[in-house]
Amino acid sequence: MKKRQTGILCPLFSTPGNQGIGDFGAKTKMFVDVIADAGYKVWQILPIQYAGKTHSPYQTYSSFAGDPIYINIDRLCEEGLLTQSSIVNCNKFKNRVEYDKVREFKEVYFRRAFRVFKKQFDTFKEAYEAFEKEAFWLNDWAYFYLFSTIHHTTHWSDWNEAYRDWFKGEHSVDLREYEDELFYIKFLQFMFYRQLDELRDYAHKKGISIMGDVPFYVDLESADVWSDRDDFMLDEQGNPQFVAGCPPDYFSEDGQRWGMPTYNFDHMYKNNFLFWVKRMRWMHRCFDIIRIDHFRAFANYWRIPADSETARIGAWIDAPGEEILNRIRQECSGIQLVAEDLGGDIVQRVYDLETEFDIPGMEVMLFQMETKLLRKPIRENVVLYSGTHDNATINEAYSHYTNNHRISLRRFFKKRGYTHRKFNDMVCHFLLDSEANLVILPVWDICGYKQEARINVPSTLSDQNWSWKLKDFKTFPEEIEKTKEWIKNANR
Repeated sequence: MKKRQTGILCPLFSTPGNQGIGDFGAKTKMFVDVIADAGYKVWQILPIQYAGKTHSPYQTYSSFAGDPIYINIDRLCEEGLLTQSSIVNCNKFKNRVEYDKVREFKEVYFRRAFRVFKKQFDTFKEAYEAFEKEAFWLNDWAYFYLFSTIHHTTHWSDWNEAYRDWFKGEHSVDLREYEDELFYIKFLQFMFYRQLDELRDYAHKKGISIMGDVPFYVDLESADVWSDRDDFMLDEQGNPQFVAGCPPDYFSEDGQRWGMPTYNFDHMYKNNFLFWVKRMRWMHRCFDIIRIDHFRAFANYWRIPADSETARIGAWIDAPGEEILNRIRQECSGIQLVAEDLGGDIVQRVYDLETEFDIPGMEVMLFQMETKLLRKPIRENVVLYSGTHDNATINEAYSHYTNNHRISLRRFFKKRGYTHRKFNDMVCHFLLDSEANLVILPVWDICGYKQEARINVPSTLSDQNWSWKLKDFKTFPEEIEKTKEWIKNANR
């Protein structure tokens, strides 16, 4: 990423779509067309693995299994699995994703498509068997999801022993009556990755690289932990001994208790960090660039006793980041990584790892909205954002500044030639002219949206989180078009 480039941050669920959510359909290809025409070279999305009850893409049931909610129904028609005349729209012009409603809506079509898929299997046989061979995780996922359905819960530690310990190889449960359902679960993954690969290839033809996102930790209620529990700090019953989080800081007096189990790095040493290698190899297969969320945990991480109700009680534990990153480099030739290294407690070892492995970190302009901070030069080897999915939009933040603060900021930008009327335009244009090799502008800051487009408020549970989407293409292309000249003049 040494070239000067511009990227756009837009979760897949936030692209326009006829079926209640941004997905792998034609409108997402239109989104790619629009950003490519304006000169953008990178599209950053959030994780698209199977999301859990909170719909957070950072709390998923698998590091590998894709979320079927992103499968586009019209594309199933093009595959001959459905008839176009049978399809209706779902929440076509809403700017919020109603996850449960969309899942229920799409499930009906998925079941119909599966019935046709079985009848026409010879047409798909070669491609399906190639995917089944490549997706080493597929069987574990299918069993995990099936067992979750049987027990009406994904908390595998509560399952009957034969299901809970299936991975040990005894397989004492007769699953013959579930063979069709297991095939259906695999069918959804086949279609998910078939459509993802097509969208990625389409983006490449337009000169767009896709940046995926990988959380450092995985969820306790996941196929990963169920099938590979020796790599995690668990007791004999499968309960975590320690959980991950962050200590108390300026933003949270009790800290953040995320609940994910911490890794058993002693065991990982013995198998050469195989879990991390498999995980990153699969992400490398899917995406051109991979952002690692909470990268600082490669240096050290906050470990909280599982019986502690808050993150106040805990300790910093050193992590074998150098060894893990070495293995990833060895096994994933050409992989491009970005480190999410935000936060006030970052230790020098984090930056040392970034330097050693040539991994750019991040800077967020929203955190520097003081004139004395804005005057500081931006490093070249950094990914520069106006804001991220966890922050207020630029215009939302601006609306809460004092009048004097607003005046001083506008004066700063105007003195440097940024005379736009809208504050978000000033900021975006300023970032594009910076020294940073890669500047990523969130779609909500390009378009000047306020609080309505906030993607997530950390440490809150709300149906407003992870749900905002573009309703249509009425204004979005015009807002993107204005940045075309800025990108060109910035030599990006």
